[in-house]
Amino acid sequence: MGHPHPHPYAPAELHLPGFVPLQLSQAQILVPYLATSLFLLLAVWLISGRCSRRLSDTDRWLMCWWAFTGLTHIIIEGTFVFAPNFFSNQNPSYFDEVWKEYSKGDSRYVARDPATVTVEGITAVLEGPASLLAGCLPAASTFSTPIPDAWEQAKVQG
Repeated sequence: MGHPHPHPYAPAELHLPGFVPLQLSQAQILVPYLATSLFLLLAVWLISGRCSRRLSDTDRWLMCWWAFTGLTHIIIEGTFVFAPNFFSNQNPSYFDEVWKEYSKGDSRYVARDPATVTVEGITAVLEGPASLLAGCLPAASTFSTPIPDAWEQAKVQG
């Protein structure tokens, strides 16, 4: 490995020009992610409790889930799709660091495998907004349950 900064990804021969080693620890990645996620869940829970239509606790939890999954798809996966050089940024963002860490478990991400990029692009651009829309349905409609259920089933099947 004659690279100035050998990478931790498999295979060791994977060519990553300009690779910049991970600068954040797992804790430095997880703590802000978990704190932001908990804040989002709390905010959606509190806002959903103020709806003019009385929502069941199940509907409110579903709204929390759809907001969480939608924003995860758009923000986390979107940064992967639209920031192709995350592994070589000299001043990496938090999201660059997230993807360098994630790629330790699945090097298709750091290798920019075309199928992986395509699937993540679809997820970020279509599934993310659709999930947010599904999360709004319990507050807006009495026909709210079948549509989000069908969307979740489509995600499981795909």
